[in-house]
Amino acid sequence: MPAEDFTPDGYRTLLQSLIGLGYAVRAFPEVTADDRAVVLRHDIDFSLEAALEIGEIEAAMGVRSIFFALVGSELYNPFTAAGRTVLGRLRALGHDLGLHFDAAAHGTADLDLAADGECRLLGQVVGAPVGMISFHRPEPGWLGAERAIAGRPHTYQPRHFSALGYCSDSSGEWRHGHPLDHAAVRGRRALQLLTHPIWWTARAGETPRERLDRLALGRLDRVRATIARECRAYPRAFADLDADGAAEAG
Repeated sequence: MPAEDFTPDGYRTLLQSLIGLGYAVRAFPEVTADDRAVVLRHDIDFSLEAALEIGEIEAAMGVRSIFFALVGSELYNPFTAAGRTVLGRLRALGHDLGLHFDAAAHGTADLDLAADGECRLLGQVVGAPVGMISFHRPEPGWLGAERAIAGRPHTYQPRHFSALGYCSDSSGEWRHGHPLDHAAVRGRRALQLLTHPIWWTARAGETPRERLDRLALGRLDRVRATIARECRAYPRAFADLDADGAAEAG
């Protein structure tokens, strides 16, 4: 897929193409391997605002997906007023929310206990129990692992992963080939489509590196604006910078 297709319009076109092939958009528990269905999974690695943009596109098309959020990210904070607003809006649009769990951040700790704690924290933010987990940069041992974690299903269990087709846009490219060319889609079987919202908020022709640079600069503007509002020692001219950077800051 060319870089210019990794845009909001490109995402809309991709969904329209799958629906045009007779695919229904369904949730993980509703799908079996022989269904002509796609599960839309979004791992939020970089930006809550980008996730909301994708969620709004889907809602306008009458489909629902599941977004997995980190609770300990250095790049966004679901516990701030802005973070809670975005997650609440995603729920209001009809989307599900799950935990994007970074097991490596917990070292040798009990992962079931750690994941349960993070699910409970996220559940407090969204006002509903968090019932499913996706792994952030999963260890190979979790790929195809049957066992649940923290008493909850995860996206790499065989019935969600190996039994279905699997396609991901990791690093802003199709690692398993374009979804429309996937063997599961050619055979009209079920597909788990993993996307990361940040890539789909690119501008036409923008490379993944350029998209991330734009995100970083927007974050810098917001940090400068926040400091300027909080401390008179910082130039007041920065106070309005986040007006342009807000869409990149989540």
